[in-house]
Formats: sequence, C-alpha cells, structure tokens
Amino acid sequence: MSKLVIVESPAKAKTIRKYLGGGYEVTASMGHIRDLPQSQLGIDVEHGYAPQYINIKGKEKIIKELKSLAKESDEVFLATDPDREGEAISWHLANLLGLDTAAENRVTFGEITKKGVTQGMAAPRAIDMDLFNAQQARRVLDRLVGYKLSPFLWKKVRRGLSAGRVQSVAVRLIVDREKEIEAFKPEEYWNIDALLSPPSSTKKFTARLTALAGGRKLAVTSAGQSAEIVKALDGAAYTVSSISKGKRKKVPAPPFITSTMQQEASRRLGFTATRTMRAAQTLYEGVDIAGQGTMGLITYMRTDSLRIADEAQAAAKEFITGTYGPEYVCPQKRTYKSKSATAAQDAHEAVRPTNPALTPAEVEKSVSGDPAKLYRLIWSRFIASQMSDCQQDTVSADITAAGYLFRASGYVVTFDGFTTLYEEATDEKEKKETALPPLEEGMVLKLRELKPEQKFTQPPARYTEATLIKALEENGIGRPSTYAPIITTIIDRDYVERDQKKLAPTTLGRVINELMLEQFPNIVDVKFSAHMEEELDTIENGKTDWHEVIDDFYTDFDKTLKEAEVKMEGKRIKVPDEETDEVCELCGRKMVIKSGRYGKFLACPGFPECKNTKRLVKDTGGLCPKCGSRMLVRHSKKGRVYYGCEKNPTCDFMTWNEPTTEKCPECGSTLFKKGGKNGILLCEKEGCGYSRALGAEKKE
Repeated sequence: MSKLVIVESPAKAKTIRKYLGGGYEVTASMGHIRDLPQSQLGIDVEHGYAPQYINIKGKEKIIKELKSLAKESDEVFLATDPDREGEAISWHLANLLGLDTAAENRVTFGEITKKGVTQGMAAPRAIDMDLFNAQQARRVLDRLVGYKLSPFLWKKVRRGLSAGRVQSVAVRLIVDREKEIEAFKPEEYWNIDALLSPPSSTKKFTARLTALAGGRKLAVTSAGQSAEIVKALDGAAYTVSSISKGKRKKVPAPPFITSTMQQEASRRLGFTATRTMRAAQTLYEGVDIAGQGTMGLITYMRTDSLRIADEAQAAAKEFITGTYGPEYVCPQKRTYKSKSATAAQDAHEAVRPTNPALTPAEVEKSVSGDPAKLYRLIWSRFIASQMSDCQQDTVSADITAAGYLFRASGYVVTFDGFTTLYEEATDEKEKKETALPPLEEGMVLKLRELKPEQKFTQPPARYTEATLIKALEENGIGRPSTYAPIITTIIDRDYVERDQKKLAPTTLGRVINELMLEQFPNIVDVKFSAHMEEELDTIENGKTDWHEVIDDFYTDFDKTLKEAEVKMEGKRIKVPDEETDEVCELCGRKMVIKSGRYGKFLACPGFPECKNTKRLVKDTGGLCPKCGSRMLVRHSKKGRVYYGCEKNPTCDFMTWNEPTTEKCPECGSTLFKKGGKNGILLCEKEGCGYSRALGAEKKE
C-alpha cells in the first residue's frame, strides 16, 4: 500500500522521508501551484468575489508529476506548513488532484523531527476551511486594492507604480517619522556631573546634578545657567545626605516569536527580515548534523504564540542543571504573555530548538553561515528563558553641595542567573550603572572633577527593520508571515530606501503617500488596517463569512476610487527630481537622480540641451587606503553591501568593513568600522595595523 506525502520544498521532503521510512513517497510542490492570474483582476466582483484561480506558469512539469504520483497512490497526505498560507496550498493541491477537501488527509508538523513527524502523521484532519478562507480573503483584498489602485497611480503619477493595502500603511509610518524628524527643533540642556570619591579611597564614581537640595527638580538649559551653578559649587563640600539600598531582579526575555526573532536578528546580526526568515526556514526544514543525520533544528518559525511544550521546558531544565547547576534553573514554570496587539494564535509553539541539548557549538561543526548564527540566537534565547532571574543589590545615594542635590546609583550582581548566557539587545542606549564604593550618611566626599556638558535633545530615530516590525506588530498591522514581505515590497517599489540600516522614504514614496492620504485615507490609516487584520482573524475563527468582510470593504473602497477619479480628472502629479551635489562636467548644473528601466541613475537637469548621464554611486565619506580616491557603496550579485574604490578596476581595493570619516591617528588614512556596536575601528592601510574598540577614546 503506497502513501504519498506532499510538502512545499525538497529540503523538507528529504527530512520527512527519513522519518517516515518505507511505504511512503514524499515529494514537494515547490510552493504554490495555483494563484490568481497576473494579467487581469481575476476576481468576479459581481458574483460573490469569486477568485478565478489558474495554474502557475512554469509549474506544468511539477503538476504533471504530482497528478501521476497521486493517481498511483492509495493515500495522499497534504503536509504543507501549519499556517494560513500552508492551508491554502493544501486546498489548491486537493482541488488540482481531485481529492476530497473534507477527507482527513491534512497533516501538520510543529517541528520536523522524528517525534514531530510521527505525531503529525498520527493526527490527520480535514482541510481547515476557516483557515483557508482567511488566507483567501487576504489574497482577494490585496488583489482588489492592488489592481484597482495601480492603474489610478499610472494615470495620476507615472506608469509602472503599484499600491498595496498593508504596504501603504508601512510607508506612511516611515514618512510620518521622517516628518517628525524634519519638524524637530532641538532644545539645549546641560548635564553637570561630579566625579567623587570617599575620603579614604581612590575609587571614583559619578553623581549627576538632578535637583535643588530641597528636592525641587532642576533643569539646566543654558551655558550661562551652567556656569552660575559651577561657580556656586566652587569650594563646596559634597556630603552624602541619604542612602537607599534595595534588591531587584532581572527576568529573562521570552522565547522568540516571529517578530521578536526578526528584531533581534536585525540588532545583533544585522540581518534583514527576509534573510532571517530564509535562515529560519532552513533550520525548520532540516539540516545534516554529524552523527545524527538530517533533522529539523527549530520549531515552526511563523508564530505569534509564546507557548512552550512541557517536554521542551523539562529538557531545557535538564540541560541547564547539567551545564550550569541546579541554582540556574528557574524554580517555577515560566509562562509568558504576548504583548502584541494581535491575539496570539496558539496553534503552535514559540520559536525554540527542537532539541535543547543540541548546543550551538555542536551544530556549528556541521552548519555554517546564517543558519548557524540564527540557531545560536534562538537556542540561547530559549535556554535563557528557562533560567533563574539575575539578582542584584542596588544602592542610591543623594549628595548635597552648596544647595544642590546630586544623585548616584549603582548595583552589584549577587547572582548572574540567565545573564551568564544571554541578554536581550535593545534599540535604545541604556543608562550605565556601576557599583558604588561603600558610602555612609554624613560622609564628606572628595571632589575629583566637576564636568558640565552641553547636550541637545535628539529627534526620534528613523525606523530600522527591527523597529518598524515592532511598530507594525504593536499596531496590529500584518501577521508573522507578512512582516518580511512588507519591507521587501516597499523597498523594491522604491518607496523606501535603506540608509545605513535606517529606513527613509524616497521622494516617490512621499508623493504616493500624500496622494493616498488625500484620496484614500482609509487605506493608509493605521487603525483601519488593524481592524481589517482583526476581521481576517474572525474569519479564521469561524465567526465571520469571508464574503461579508470583502463586501464591507469593497463597497466603500469602490465608491472612494470613483470619487477620486472625478476629483483628479485631468490632473497629473509630478515627482520632483532629487538634486545631488554631483556637478555635470559638461554644463556645470547640479545633477539629479532619475529612474529608468535598470534602476536609478544621475542625469543633467538641462536635458534635452545637455544629455549627460552617469551611474549613480553613493559616497561613504571615506578614502581608499590604497590610492586615496573615494570609497563608494557597492552591492554584490546577492545584494550584500560592500565598499569599493571609485577607481575600480584600476584600483582593486574593496572591503566588507564600513568606511568612516575618522582618520587613523597613526598614518592619517581612513578608519573602517568592523562588527556591530561591540566592534572595532581599524586602519586598512597596508603596514599600519592600528585598531581600537568602538567607543574608546581617540588617541591624540
């Protein structure tokens, strides 16, 4: 008796085949096999929004093979991914192969291990039509918006543009943040720090001026005010007026869900969301581990649930006990609550290693590159989540001098707990605290130095991929499977660009956003988009018919579109050219950035009188250590950023390290930044060898 199991990818098929053994044929559909047509709307708006699915072009051979295998098999199991997208692929496969969609032939695997595959095959079910209809509704919604709005943009802006339902909201978030930055007016403030030490000690610590001695908060906002305070403190005695001691604990971060995994991989590893998901897919589907064969290393990576299986917790605690000692095991069962604005779907677990005892060091003997780096991150985060808290003794001292109050705080780690393995990275600079020397009330301290420092308030930071994903999640926009495609799409459409890992709107992105705000406010409204996601969830939960959701949306959308056509009759919006500092050597004008069939290029604004064009390059501000020419941003065939000399190929210098505007104190050449925030600055001039840690003081 032959049984056929259909999955999406060959890698997944290979791993599952190993666990099923004889009597099973495992094959891959290579993703979707049917979809809406590319050349037309493909939705019958007049008859219940019926989608008109067709076989995907180029899949003819695969479809023929699938039909042949299904015909020869006694049973067919549909084993695509355990989410909406996977359910949709299974539904299309069932219809294409003539299978009964109500038959119990759908199986899912939370992890691709012997146990996960065995459990999945033991619990076949019918295709979940609510899950499929939720995906179908999303596809129809996005198609209606894209195919109805895009022609409008062609007529009113320029041909080739496109609009997306969720992507438009992401662009708006980025544009709104850019407007905040541009409108920001910095305000001056001063920090006044006293470097102090106890009378019989050489140990120094810093206390910051925070208030008047009576406790009224003090804000120092000018150089004059700062100078007056410094003058008043001249010769003053610094006396410890009060000491507060306490205890606190740090709790480990929960294991990853899709969004937090993408955020942490962005912060720690510099991965884009797409790169993270590609590595996670490899880990989920299975890799060869020396001595153990092919196995899936992590649970399913598209999830917003923080649930952890009891046996996984038990395995983690066993590993922690054996490796770190019983005191490092969390004494109670940890449960984490999702902070997402969306209701967590508890169909599968958080992202965790399938075998907690399989350490990153062991995996790295067989696996390298992105999957190995991501596995270390996932494993460390999960194991740390099951470890005991970090315990700290805290101390805070108030110090008075000449009617002013300074405050110093610090802590001592009494038990490191989970921090011995892992601490979550953050997007914000944390206030640094250090241990204070022994202090007593009434103690008169010795002033080593009084340091006034001028500061200015900073505008909000541009979004990075990590912070944009966090904002999308917090606002209920998109779902685990959509975060990476959203970012990829808005960059590919040239509405947003990456600038030093920050996301900035392009001129085109601003123009499209303003047009959408003016004519289609609902499409770019954050709350409206979140509401649509909630509506899709009600379809998945079987509470709402998908036709009703589409009809409610489309009735208003179609009306708004027709009104916009009338309002903008005969109007066309020009996208302003972006002027650069590059001067046209033929006529002296400043060149502008244009877009063509093959991407962006520099053109003279004097066209047609001057037809000069150039390749668009991005100057880093650094100079080539080999010949002294400009260092430019380049992209490899795989899209990875590197830096090369503008004289290439005459000068062949290139590097993966980012050039800076800082000069080497030894030879005067450009310094390059290697690694993340804990990286180094180094000189790449042959024979120099200078380097220092990032943040370290310059050598004068």
